[in-house]
Amino acid sequence: MIATHKVDEITFDQNFMYLYLNGKTFKVAIEPVSSKLKAADEIQRNFYKISPSGYGIHWPLIDEDLSVDLLLKAAI
Repeated sequence: MIATHKVDEITFDQNFMYLYLNGKTFKVAIEPVSSKLKAADEIQRNFYKISPSGYGIHWPLIDEDLSVDLLLKAAI
């Protein structure tokens, strides 16, 4: 399978996720895209796995999966 996105890093502040993707930075409000991430602590937020295809991101400690395309559509 060919990767569609290259996720370099994901960081957080209290209300936003910063997605470093394909050489660009995208700012995404957490609350509208994931109540689980909104309620998660720093350790839970920062432990994620990117799918080999680049299509999705999984947070195993809170059992959350989000598509990269969804996050890009939600970016401000």
